[in-house]
Amino acid sequence: MAEETARGDPVRNTGPDKGAPDEGVQPREKWANKTEFILCMAGQIIGLGNVFRFPYLCYKNGGGVFFIPYFTLLFFCGIPVFFLETALGQYTSEGGVTAWRKICPMFEGVGIASQVIVTYLNIYFIVILAWAIFYLINSFRSPLPWSTCDNSWNSDSCHTHAGIFANPDLFRPDFNWSFLYNITSPSDFQFNSGYENVTDPFMIMKNPEQEFWLNRVLRMSEDMSLGKVHWDLALCLLLAWVICYFCIWKGIKSTGKVVYFTATFPYLLLVILFFRGVTLPGSADGLLYYLYPDCEKLAVPTVWVDAGSEVLFSYALGLGVLTALGSYNKYNNNCYRDCLALCCLNTGTGIFAGFVVFSVLGFMAHDLGLPIEDVASSGPHLIFIAIPRVLSLLPGSSFWALLFFVMVILLCLDTQFVCVESLATAITDLFPRYLRRPKGREILVLVIAIICFLLGLPFISEGGILLFHLIDAYGASRITLLIIACVETIVIGWVYGADRFYDNIEDMIGYKPFPVLKYCWMFVTPFICGLTVLYHLAHPDTFYLYGYVPSTSATTLCSVLIAAPLICIPAFVLVALWRNPQNMTTPSSDLRQAQPHKPVLTLCKYVIYKAQRPPIRSVEERDEKLMMAERCRV
Repeated sequence: MAEETARGDPVRNTGPDKGAPDEGVQPREKWANKTEFILCMAGQIIGLGNVFRFPYLCYKNGGGVFFIPYFTLLFFCGIPVFFLETALGQYTSEGGVTAWRKICPMFEGVGIASQVIVTYLNIYFIVILAWAIFYLINSFRSPLPWSTCDNSWNSDSCHTHAGIFANPDLFRPDFNWSFLYNITSPSDFQFNSGYENVTDPFMIMKNPEQEFWLNRVLRMSEDMSLGKVHWDLALCLLLAWVICYFCIWKGIKSTGKVVYFTATFPYLLLVILFFRGVTLPGSADGLLYYLYPDCEKLAVPTVWVDAGSEVLFSYALGLGVLTALGSYNKYNNNCYRDCLALCCLNTGTGIFAGFVVFSVLGFMAHDLGLPIEDVASSGPHLIFIAIPRVLSLLPGSSFWALLFFVMVILLCLDTQFVCVESLATAITDLFPRYLRRPKGREILVLVIAIICFLLGLPFISEGGILLFHLIDAYGASRITLLIIACVETIVIGWVYGADRFYDNIEDMIGYKPFPVLKYCWMFVTPFICGLTVLYHLAHPDTFYLYGYVPSTSATTLCSVLIAAPLICIPAFVLVALWRNPQNMTTPSSDLRQAQPHKPVLTLCKYVIYKAQRPPIRSVEERDEKLMMAERCRV
């Protein structure tokens, strides 16, 4: 009896003699069970963006009204692309690069572009994990080091909330104190246009949480140059990579076991923080601001753009990660049902996290006597300044700080090791003869970890925060991911054929999914993605960090970060044209039910046929063309 793979196909000969498989080449792994796949996918898509960015975008863009554009774009863009990438991986049993090579060799560059962005993420995203580890270590101290102003890194301008009201020379009850909790400048207020050239002592005060973040963690240089590396943070970064390595070094055998803890424990911590938050005074006001609908926001284009961006980031679209994780499924796994369940879980987590975040922000606003809009924020400012401020006000603050930063670490860790897994899978599938051998996986992941660790050291230098925000804004930029998602849907919908892909899915799961997905791939999703790209090009974001305006070299770096992944797509089209122009849109022959003879849509088929065929030079060639046209018509 012939040996079979987990997907039910016979094992194909891959050795150089074509007579037997290469000795020592291990078969491709599969998930031990569906639970491991679900948890690993959940760990990737449910990250910091869901817990800390989604609630802020809801508040910023009209409260409950934000759900209208969010669910609209989720239905017409998020779910179709999410399912497309997952089903593609399961159908081809290949990673983010070779899956596109098998479906359509002409667009192998789509997978390469995704892995370039994943490489960006592997280098800089783990820096957040290093910061969180640094905060976790300091959470064992009592009092919390960011709650007092008597530390070596504090300036004379540092004042706690209690210290301000206790000092009659500083306290002015009729003054708007929101500036004290809304400043992100690394030095006094010289970069804040509202408080330039201020000498009044109460106008240049800073809170201890801000000074801990700026003066103890970041320790930025005045001119924002890279300067020296902070070696205490470097040790935290090294520890982060060691943890990440041992989570995935054995492939999905180790990853599938780790996610039982890393993907579920954050939910327990969220529930604990939720019940603690809603019992605090002022939490109801925070929840009201979170959900209060402002219907006028629906007419603002940026609200829809923010909704689309949140769908893009929170569902990890365009990164090839979903394809890599889906490739370890068994061929007959019902990935359609899994994707719908994961989408519900992802969105539900984001909404629930909003109750947690805004309940504690409501307490902070109540305690400080400020309106909620003056304390609401997102990103690193929320994680490392605003929420630590709230935690320092609670009884048993060290305990709550420990819980919070353990949750942040687990959320970061899930995202990080899945991104490394995606890159390792892509490289292994490109060179299976050399890497799918004993110890090959461990060595590859170790090399990736060492290289990314060394490349990550500049991010924890004196000017590292600038580099971090540049690559965050332009490396994994909205424009890049939108273009990749747009190209993916065009390739599946028009080049490979939406009907053909639906047949493949039916062969896997036993039935065809809801027909609207097919029309989203062909028309709706490319249109929305293209329209959003045009909006971003017409209204580019202005980069402004701590009063710093990017220099010429920084602007050049931004251009390179955006162009590097995008240039891969046309470059590999040219490579395919040079290698084998006759078969550059022909699916691989070892794909089940690929049906290479099945016609694609007429217009696309005509263009591809004209590009691949030489001019007719004989009666036989003319007859062959007529026969092909007849088959397409039938």
